[in-house]
Amino acid sequence: MTLPTGMRHIGQPLRRREDLKLLAGRGRYVDDLNLAGMLHVAMLRSPHAHAAINGIDPSNAKKAPGVRLVLSGNELVDKIGPIVPNWIIPGSKVPVRPVIATDRVRFVGECVALVVAETFAQACDALELIEVDYEVLSAVTDEASAIGKDAPQLHDNVPGNVTTFYKVKGGDYDKANREADQVISLRVLNNRLIPTCMETRAIVAAPEPDGTLTVYIGSQVPHMHRRWIAETVGIPENQLRVVAPDIGGGFGAKMHLYPEDLLCPYLARELNAPVKWWESRSESHQSTSHGRAHTEDIEIAFNDDGRILGLKVSTLGNAGAYLSNMATGGPTVNTVNFGTGTYKIENYEALSRVVVTNTVPVDAYRGYGRPEGAYIAERAIDAVARHLNLDQVDVRRKNFIHSSDFPYRPYNSTGVMYDSGDYQALLDKALAAFGYEGRRAECEALRGRGIYRGVGVAAYTHMCGMAPSRRLAAGGFNRGGWESARVSIDSSGRATIYSGSMSQGQGHATSLSQIAADVLQIPIEDIEIVQGDTRQVQAGHGTFNSRSMAVGGSSVHVSAHQVIAKARKIAAGMLEVDEKDVSYTAGAFTVPGTDIAPLSFSKVARMAYVGHKLPDGVAPGLDETIFYDPTGMGAPSGVHLAYVEVDPQTGTVDILDYVAVDDVGTLINPLLAAGQIHGGVAQGIAQALYEEVSYDPDNGQLLTGSLLDYAVPRAEHVPNIRSLFQETPSPTNPIGVKGIGESGSIAAPPCMVHAVLDALSPFGIKHLDMPLTPPRIWAAVRNARAGAA
Repeated sequence: MTLPTGMRHIGQPLRRREDLKLLAGRGRYVDDLNLAGMLHVAMLRSPHAHAAINGIDPSNAKKAPGVRLVLSGNELVDKIGPIVPNWIIPGSKVPVRPVIATDRVRFVGECVALVVAETFAQACDALELIEVDYEVLSAVTDEASAIGKDAPQLHDNVPGNVTTFYKVKGGDYDKANREADQVISLRVLNNRLIPTCMETRAIVAAPEPDGTLTVYIGSQVPHMHRRWIAETVGIPENQLRVVAPDIGGGFGAKMHLYPEDLLCPYLARELNAPVKWWESRSESHQSTSHGRAHTEDIEIAFNDDGRILGLKVSTLGNAGAYLSNMATGGPTVNTVNFGTGTYKIENYEALSRVVVTNTVPVDAYRGYGRPEGAYIAERAIDAVARHLNLDQVDVRRKNFIHSSDFPYRPYNSTGVMYDSGDYQALLDKALAAFGYEGRRAECEALRGRGIYRGVGVAAYTHMCGMAPSRRLAAGGFNRGGWESARVSIDSSGRATIYSGSMSQGQGHATSLSQIAADVLQIPIEDIEIVQGDTRQVQAGHGTFNSRSMAVGGSSVHVSAHQVIAKARKIAAGMLEVDEKDVSYTAGAFTVPGTDIAPLSFSKVARMAYVGHKLPDGVAPGLDETIFYDPTGMGAPSGVHLAYVEVDPQTGTVDILDYVAVDDVGTLINPLLAAGQIHGGVAQGIAQALYEEVSYDPDNGQLLTGSLLDYAVPRAEHVPNIRSLFQETPSPTNPIGVKGIGESGSIAAPPCMVHAVLDALSPFGIKHLDMPLTPPRIWAAVRNARAGAA
């Protein structure tokens, strides 16, 4: 889409450039790859949550048709290193995680052996012939039971099953507790979730004729995967190429290091043949990382007018059987650091413990820790409002951080700083769009007729775009906060941008092009985006923590400015004037105040590559690379409102309206931004009302092992979401943008819970844990009626 001359691309609702290929079925995913001579891998997974492995007999499997190799864990001990997390909070105890279990299995689904065969069917058939002698042990699946004195111990180096202790303190909570008019306590649960991507994980590792190895993987962090594979398998990094083709969703689950990511490259080199692994949906449920799984105990000290004086939190974060990539950081830094939310609660105390259990490892899932942190703050505010019988909006207004307070350090934190925001304005805009007063009156009128409707409100903020690099090191985060971009102009004046960010459906090809087009002042059609190939893209940290635009987009912005700076020097030489006299507007270099004919960008690009008339000291070419490290993180924020109707006879919830007003700083593309909000809200609604991973508490069996048992919402369950925006630019990056990808999943869970609780308030129900399924709501209403009787 060519815009009129002088119109900015940033801020325009341009349609996604990448969609036509995908809608036409021309997408290329890992499982689409079928290379000549390719072998197939199948994993034998433990049927037990906790068991000693007394022996494995693979002899019959080795003789099966088409089988090329059978391996158990003991055969790989000295060949592939254990999986090491890359975010280890200082002081954490890290259990050893082999790529294949050796002496003990610790969750249903842990790999105990593998088969490589000529076809996938042959590999699966051979798995049935492997005999494993298990000695079943006691298992524990929930975080509260795991820290009990009689709980089975999962790892010798993790006493009490607690890997990490993390404390946060600001002000004097004990004093606030003494001075408060009232103190109440609340326990809230963040239900365990499965990141249900449309595309399950898949890997193809292929040896190349030159001795290198190409790994095709649906990775949010291709360069990170290259580093992890190199370090753990022992393949020199310069002999590895990682390619991430089209990806059918990531949500955090495809940014971790899994055993299969290491086994396939190892096997490909051992067998000198392409090797492919693909997981079924049921296998994904028991091998791909889960999300959330928290228990929070909250104590709130407040006055009778609704002003909160202090907050005390104790968190148990369930990490599963092992520490996955970022497992120590989610329940700690990402959760309790943000437990006061958008509110000026100066006396704050929090203890977070990361706990191992006999379950699938838990790691980053859309928002990772920030939904849990916002849930603490929002449930606390809502509990105070209900306890005092005050309007939930009024209590929020009374406790909000004011716009004049920014930049703001909650509870005088040394590690958290909100860069900019205006929460009152967000609330006002949301209330007006929602028609709050009218809806409240309607609720009251309908209750007299036995119709139970409710209004839910939730406010949120968090920090995203993890940076700068030096600060991350202090917290044990073994990655940098920078992102790289290369802007390469060819001799015709067209641009190719090589970005270290990685799209899984966010629309990077469109939004990054918009950023570059405004700087380069060339048609957006003349810009191509390259991502996901470590041989083409110079370096990168990938996409997570809503960093693609704030960090990746800023790197494109800075690199494009460097291109224009060099082009200006070349234009000055061509025009035979001083560089400071040259202006660049509307895609042309001019000398204002003179009759010198303008030079188009394409002519300057042509000269850059011809090189006949370059100023002294200016090298040929028009190609700039930047490694951009932000000065800090951005803090998006928002206010969401929901209007629901609850049927007390069945427990069903009907969502009648949903309004989201979000502050994402500078708005790159309103259409894409609304799409991100819609997706996040849909996942947040899913957590609040539908999704929950269930384990048998006695034997650790996964009870939600397929989509027949795990309730992912359908289209009919997601309402029309009205998305509005407020722009409070961030001072931490040159574009002023803040992240957006996680916002909906942070705001929607408390918003929905508050709406349902509001609808059920005539029954005296003040708390329910997610998910608010029909049976859970029906039982609560029945019990409330029985108690009233």
